[in-house]
Amino acid sequence: MIELDDTHFHELIDRAFESLPSTHRDRVRNVAIITADYPSPAQREELKLRCNQTLLGLYEGIPLPQRQGRETTIPDVITLFKLPLLGQSTDEASLYENIRHTLWHEIAHYYGLDHAKIHELEK
Repeated sequence: MIELDDTHFHELIDRAFESLPSTHRDRVRNVAIITADYPSPAQREELKLRCNQTLLGLYEGIPLPQRQGRETTIPDVITLFKLPLLGQSTDEASLYENIRHTLWHEIAHYYGLDHAKIHELEK
């Protein structure tokens, strides 16, 4: 596993977000992008993750299509899990790509896409 300090990890996240197509990036509103080393026990339980399953990122909030035009005051949250992302990466370039892919995936959930549609778009 490669090692990386939190400051540099956040710089890669910022760079990955800025690299996303502006049509997707510019419409993201009131979403906090945070990091954690691993999913919390509550998140693991909520998602029914088994002990051998890992999670690279998680979107928590109300997807745009379900809001029916209403604004939310509490931000949605996208969490990127640092240690699983580092564990999936062989070097900084692959880490950046894993961060970018995970960030896109979680933003797609913000837009209301399910896993089937996300995977279809990724082909």
